[in-house]
Amino acid sequence: MRYGASVYRPRGPKVRKLLALLIVRANENVPVDHLIDELWEGDPPATAVNTVRTHVYHLRQELGQRLGHDAVQDLLTTEATGYSLNVEEGQTDLAVFRRTCALGRQELRSGHLEAAYESFGDALGMWRGPALADVRQGHVLAAHAREIEELQLHAQEKWIEVAMRLGYYREVLPQLRNLVASHPYNEWLHARLIDALHQSGRRGDALRAFQDVRTVLAHELGLEPSEDLRRVQRCVLVGSRAS
Repeated sequence: MRYGASVYRPRGPKVRKLLALLIVRANENVPVDHLIDELWEGDPPATAVNTVRTHVYHLRQELGQRLGHDAVQDLLTTEATGYSLNVEEGQTDLAVFRRTCALGRQELRSGHLEAAYESFGDALGMWRGPALADVRQGHVLAAHAREIEELQLHAQEKWIEVAMRLGYYREVLPQLRNLVASHPYNEWLHARLIDALHQSGRRGDALRAFQDVRTVLAHELGLEPSEDLRRVQRCVLVGSRAS
């Protein structure tokens, strides 16, 4: 969590989990039941409610040492049924990421492609690994991590879309290769890889990439390529532009 110029990461694993859940649900009331569910993953002790209170107390103490106890009173508040982390825009990486992606989407809708390319690039540049990688996730945090990773994938797709509309075909190839390897059933990504290879003058590689994805879909899912993939293949075969 960012606060001013500092970055804070609590020491204890359960306190770190507690803070992570409060951050991904910043400015919301997080019920005690949800915190118990995350901290003990369905097998809480009889003292769970009191233990949560103790962890919140330790979190407040740690934050107070870094930020000042007066600041913590407003930052981490007790609600009727749980706790809330009250932050301003820009105090968490997730909030900055969401805001920067929203700016990119707005710029794209307005036709400002270069600005959108920069915004999505800035958003993606914030990532240093998987979401919540330094926290041992229970099923509550794991669900939030999957949601965040979907947001990251969407941002990657929008960055690729904008880059290709700008004609940066060679520039997107390394990213597309990595994404196709990580998401082998994502036909949109495969189609963009085939198109980028074709527009980079690599027609043979583009056709081989189509054969690769057709084999994966047939052997592992029993599916035929989507219309988008077939359309891109036809463009490669006749030498026309797909995008």
